[in-house]
This record gives sequence, structure tokens and C-alpha cells, in this order.
Amino acid sequence: MRRVFTFLFHTYKKVEKSCNDKTVVDLRRYFQVEEMNQEVMDLKAIEVGDVVTGTVTKVEEKQVLVNIGYKSDGIVPISELSSVHIESAGEVVNEGDSLQLKVTKIEDDAVILSKRAVDAENAWEELESKLNSGEVFDVVVKEVVKGGLVVDLGVRAFIPASLVEAHFVEDFSDYNGKTLAVKLVELDKEKNRIILSHRAVVEEKQSEQKRKTIGSLKVGQVLQGTVQRLTDFGAFVDIGGIDGLVHISQLSHDHVTKPSDVVEEGQSVQVKVLSVDLDNERISLSIKETQAGPWEQLSKELQVGSVVEGTVKRLVSFGAFVELFPGVEGLVHISQISNKHIATPQEALQQGEKVKVKVLDINEDNKRISLSIRELLEEDDKADFLEYQQKEEATGFSLADLIGDKLNKLK
Repeated sequence: MRRVFTFLFHTYKKVEKSCNDKTVVDLRRYFQVEEMNQEVMDLKAIEVGDVVTGTVTKVEEKQVLVNIGYKSDGIVPISELSSVHIESAGEVVNEGDSLQLKVTKIEDDAVILSKRAVDAENAWEELESKLNSGEVFDVVVKEVVKGGLVVDLGVRAFIPASLVEAHFVEDFSDYNGKTLAVKLVELDKEKNRIILSHRAVVEEKQSEQKRKTIGSLKVGQVLQGTVQRLTDFGAFVDIGGIDGLVHISQLSHDHVTKPSDVVEEGQSVQVKVLSVDLDNERISLSIKETQAGPWEQLSKELQVGSVVEGTVKRLVSFGAFVELFPGVEGLVHISQISNKHIATPQEALQQGEKVKVKVLDINEDNKRISLSIRELLEEDDKADFLEYQQKEEATGFSLADLIGDKLNKLK
């Protein structure tokens, strides 16, 4: 009826100039032109499906009133304010905000509007562009639900738990209200399905950092790193966005049975770069090479002629290797094992046996030490003989005296 009335009014305005005075007076009286003119100027012709712009005049808990130029304020129910669940309308809008809204229903003088519908229509076009370009953009987590995080992009979007971080996250409660950089990984308007990934952004940054780090590495470089994880064969150490492997043989100068005996996850360590494989992004590191080895301390603790105790570590055909200090072994050649002839070292020694050895030679450049057990045995024999000789002299008798007396009796 209102649209009909408006049409007649505009028709009257067109023919008014061609009418005589009496006709004009009659028409004005019929239409009550003065009152109608003001009303029509104030009103808009509104239909369901129209998109209108309005100003928020009042924010109530479960709805918002908006001035859209109609005879009464339009109503936006709380369910039509956002694509995600909200408890109060004030979470989304404030008085004075200018909003684009879609007319969803007209009942008598009440106009029901939707902000969510307009936001969704605008969002899909923008999201299509972001998907095609691979754009990274920020979102605010609106809700933590089972299986992931919910965000509002004008339409409801979801970040699955597996796409939140590059590492496992047990509890997502701290993510509520958090801003995350994301990429679109799936967009399906028909199913109203939007999947985002923060993990993709994180991994891209990590990959970029890896390329920068590995490109700057030089063999022999000493760096500070953090032990990330332990395996049976060594430890992976983060040296600035990329992990390098410290093989178990490079953890310590001492023999290592398992990496956890030497390092632990989260520990800060110094490492030396042994090799860099750019194509496969593999880095070999050493902790051992950054530490003073036993050979550096050798000259302070060992000299030629020293007598020390060691442990027989290995028996080979040509002799025995004896450990003098952790990481330092010397060779007792088979000719230096015994003061008697032996065919094999096993005739005189056993693996694990503690023995005293004499240092014959030290070659630090080649890290070789020559040892002798025989010289100590010979020294012991000589000492025994000297001790016996001293006791004989102290008695005042000689062997010749004793024998000579017996010979005299035989004459």
C-alpha cells in the first residue's frame, strides 16, 4: 500500500504544473500534500533482500537498533550480528557505528536486518582472492572448540588443531583472543567450508630461516646451539632455525654408550661445523671438537720415563693397547710385554686387566704412545738382585768362603 501511495504522489507532482488552480487545490486536499510530502521525504522504499546502510542508535544485550532512514529503527538480532557465537551484541558493535545490512524481513512497521549476511557476501569474494594469491593475513581467534580454533572472517572459518602449529599443542585454551597469521588452504562456498592454517605460515618462515642459516655456515665455524632431541645415534642441535646432527662419536672425547649420558634436551651447547650438505640441508656438528681433548693435557701429566697404571683395552696380534687416561691409549708392543718369550699377548695379559707401564715415547702429532711392561719387570729383577747382593755383603761371608771350607775337608 505504501508503494502505491508513493507512486500516486510522484504522479501528482508531474501533472501539477499543467492543472488549473482549482484542480491543484482539490488534489492537495485529497492527498493532504503538506503532511504526505514530509512523510515521503523521510521514508525509503524498502524490500526484503535490499542492502541498506544505517547508524547504530542503541545496543541492547540481544539485539541492535539501527537508523536506516525508515519511519522506525531497524532491528538486528544478535544471531545476525556475527558468523560466530557471541554472548552480547556489544561484543561486535557500538552506538554510532555505521553498518551495511541486509533486509531479511518486513512485518508491519518492523524491519529485521542482518549484518552477518552482508559480511558473508563480501567475505567470499575477498577470500577467493586470498586463496588464489596465497596471501598471509591476520585473524583473531574467537572460540576454542574440540578439534581446533574458530575465527570470524565475515563467515565462520576453522583452524584444525593439526594446522595450528608446527609442533604438538596439548592445550589450546591460551589461544582464545590471540592474533595469528594464517593462509587459506581450503575454500568451499557450497559447503560453507573455510579452512585456515597457521602452521603453513610458521613452516614457511622456518624454511626461509633454514635457507639463510645453512647458506651462511662454514666448515670449522663454532656456534652456540640448543639440543632439540636425542636419538640412539646422536643428538640434533638447533643452530638458528635449522638442526644439525652431532653423531654419538662426536659428543665427547670419552666413549659414549648413549647420548643421554652426555647431553639432555633443551641444553645449550657449543658445536663445531664439520660438514654442510646444501642440497639435502644436512649439517654435521661436533661437541667434542670444541672441548680440550686429553692430548692437550698430556704433556702436563705424562713424560717419557713416567710409570703409570692403565687398563688393557684391546689385545691384537702385535701387542696390547692400554688406556692411560680417558681417551688416551698407548701401545705395548708384544716384544715389550714380558721378559720371557711369548707367541701372543694373550699368554701374558687379559682384556680389562690393570697393569703398570713405562712410557718409552710420546708422539703428540700422530697421537701415539709407546709403552713397556718388560722394562719394569727387568727393573724389578735387577732390584731384587741388588737387594740380595747387599744382604750377602752384610753377612761377611762369600760363596767362595763356604765352598772353600768344604774343599779343604775333602783334601
